[in-house]
Amino acid sequence: MNEIDEKPAPVPASDPADFPASPDTAHTAAAGGTVPVVEAASADTGPRVEPATPSAPVAGQAKTPAADRESLIETVKTVVYALLIALVIRTFLFQPFNIPSGSMEATLLVGDYLFVEKFAYGYSRYSFPWGLAPISGRIWEGAGPKRGDVIVFKLPRDTSVDYIKRVIGLPGDRVQLIDGQIYLNGKAVPRVRASDYIENDVLGTPRHVMRYRETLPGGKSYLVLARDPGGPENNTDVYTVPQGEYFMMGDNRDNSLDSRFAPTGKGDAFDRSDGVGFVPAANLVGKAEFIFFSVDGSIFEFWEWPWTIRFSRMFSTID
Repeated sequence: MNEIDEKPAPVPASDPADFPASPDTAHTAAAGGTVPVVEAASADTGPRVEPATPSAPVAGQAKTPAADRESLIETVKTVVYALLIALVIRTFLFQPFNIPSGSMEATLLVGDYLFVEKFAYGYSRYSFPWGLAPISGRIWEGAGPKRGDVIVFKLPRDTSVDYIKRVIGLPGDRVQLIDGQIYLNGKAVPRVRASDYIENDVLGTPRHVMRYRETLPGGKSYLVLARDPGGPENNTDVYTVPQGEYFMMGDNRDNSLDSRFAPTGKGDAFDRSDGVGFVPAANLVGKAEFIFFSVDGSIFEFWEWPWTIRFSRMFSTID
C-alpha cells in the first residue's frame, strides 16, 4: 500500500517581544527542532527573526482519514482482482467438483474432489455461472466428446443440478443392454471379468461385488460394477441417440440414474420423474480430468484427516 507522506504545518513566526534582543547573546537550536535565532537590534532596524524550519514528521504519527481511505481502496482492489482471476479460471479453464453419490463407483468414490476441464468441448451458456451467458448451443466445440469420457453435465430436466457420468453413446448410436452387457450399434462391447470389488455394508461386513473391464470402440477401457445383471435396468430396449445429444451411464450400473431412465413424458422405457434421458450437447460442463483430494468422511472434520484422507487417490487421473 502507498503511504501518504504528509508534511506538518509550518510553525508560525514568533513575536519579537517573546525573544528580548541582546547584543551578545543568541538563541540556538534546541533538541526536537530549530528555535528562531534573534539578532541584536540596531539603530536603523528592528529585531530580525529567522523563519522557523519545519520539523520532521514524528514516528508513529496517526494516519489521516485520507490515508485510511487510500488503504481501504487498495484492499478492495486486491480482493476484486483475486475474485476476477478465480472467475476466469473457473469459467474458462478448470472448475472443482466433489462426488456426493456412488453412481460412478469404483472409478469415483463419495468424498472425491476433482477438477473438470472446461475447454475440452468448447463453451455453452452452462460454462458460465448461473448459465447467464447468451450463447445458443456450443462454441469452439472442436471434436466433441468421445466414447468413454467422464463428463459433468447439467441435468436436462433441472439445469441447477450437476451430474457426472460416462459417455456411452454418441449422436446416431444405437445402445442396448442385455444381461448387463452393452450392445453398441448391434455389436457387444467387449468386457472381461476383473477381480471383485470389496465394499462394506452398513454393518461393516465386507461384500464382494462382480467387476468387469469394458472396452469401447476407440479403445477406451474402464472398470464397471455388476451387482444384478439380470435386473430390468440391465435389460433394455434399443435407444437411438438423437443428433446433438449423448447417452450417459454410471459405472456402478445397478446404482446409477442415467440415460436409461427417461423423464416422465419423454420416452417409454423406464419412465420416471427423476430420470435423466439423453443429454444435449449444450448441457455439457466439462471433462473430468483428475482427483486432487479424497476423504472418507466430511472434509470439514479436519481433525480426522490423518485417518480419513485417501492419499493413494490424490492427484490420480480419471480413466
